[in-house]
Amino acid sequence: MIRVLLADDHAMFRSGMRAVLETQPDFECVGEVGDGYAAVTETARLRPDVAVIDVRMPKLDGMAACEAILSAPGNDTRVLVLTTYDADEYVYRALRAGASGFLLKSLPPEELVSAMRVAARGDALIDPSVTRRLVASFATSIEPTSTAPGIDKLTSREKEVLLLIADACSNAEIAERLHVGEETVKTHVSRVLAKLGLRDRVHAVVYAYKHGLVG
Repeated sequence: MIRVLLADDHAMFRSGMRAVLETQPDFECVGEVGDGYAAVTETARLRPDVAVIDVRMPKLDGMAACEAILSAPGNDTRVLVLTTYDADEYVYRALRAGASGFLLKSLPPEELVSAMRVAARGDALIDPSVTRRLVASFATSIEPTSTAPGIDKLTSREKEVLLLIADACSNAEIAERLHVGEETVKTHVSRVLAKLGLRDRVHAVVYAYKHGLVG
């Protein structure tokens, strides 16, 4: 079972998502809260597999809640951040904090559920419709460093894959560009993450921009 905590100040959204999750045999909604402070305390108490957190909430905003959850000692909860186009700037903090996904609240419920499964598996997901804008804006918000630790461990093909990840390409798009199979791409991605000590694809993007590999 994938145990989920919903944190959103709109009760209708929470109840709607809970209803959707209750139709899924592999999900359990262990709690729902309406503010960021409660999201932090209830995540610590309930230890869900995934916490779905809205960017804008009372008492403590979603970004501060995300940072608090992900920096807590022993935390193993994955965080999905819900955003809207006019809230993109808030997402950069979550990106640095280690969130596992950034999704539009307007997505169909089944796609949100799919994203929760992705996060629970330990992977990361950024909504395709905001990815390139998010990454481009994020790139201008950081000062690249002159060295990229661990980059010399990568093969030339793995470096290609890293740059394509940073360009917000999916596995299918990478496979098409490199003329290889998707399973081969998955292997390359796994090796890139392992060699660089990165948590997931999202943080591979951060790594590439932070160390000036792309701009």
